[in-house]
Amino acid sequence: MQRLWAPWRLEYVEADAPPEGCIFCEKPRGEDVDALIVRRGRLAYALMNLFPYSNGHVMVAPYRHVPEPGDLTADERLEVWELWEQAVAALRSVMGPDGFNAGVNTGRVAGAGVEHHVHLHVVPRWNGDTNFMPVLADVRVIPEHIRTTAAKLRDAWSA
Repeated sequence: MQRLWAPWRLEYVEADAPPEGCIFCEKPRGEDVDALIVRRGRLAYALMNLFPYSNGHVMVAPYRHVPEPGDLTADERLEVWELWEQAVAALRSVMGPDGFNAGVNTGRVAGAGVEHHVHLHVVPRWNGDTNFMPVLADVRVIPEHIRTTAAKLRDAWSA
């Protein structure tokens, strides 16, 4: 039997209720390594998704707490997309994905886990990365520890 190792998911599985407050407002107040922040900008920042769709799943969020993309200022929108482009470049250099998904889930019905603070998902994709695990077991296989990926991305972003 093979084992899937994703120790960071236990906190999510065992949680009785979602955390109090807004994670996208709280994370930037902490240390980058602990908060899994891989890049800070003036108006927005990039961090690892603690519950990723694929290895290397990054999110970009503005520091300001706004629920909809249309609520962002022009400068915030520009920086969010610039950080998205930089995340793509860093992920390409570190992991070599074949493509990317970009997504904003607005509202719970659209899949937003945090629906009152807009954020952009950067999801690396590889040819053949769809397998039986998500279909049969509702499980995603993440082969590298999230902190290892975050450190690699921080280094790539700095280069």
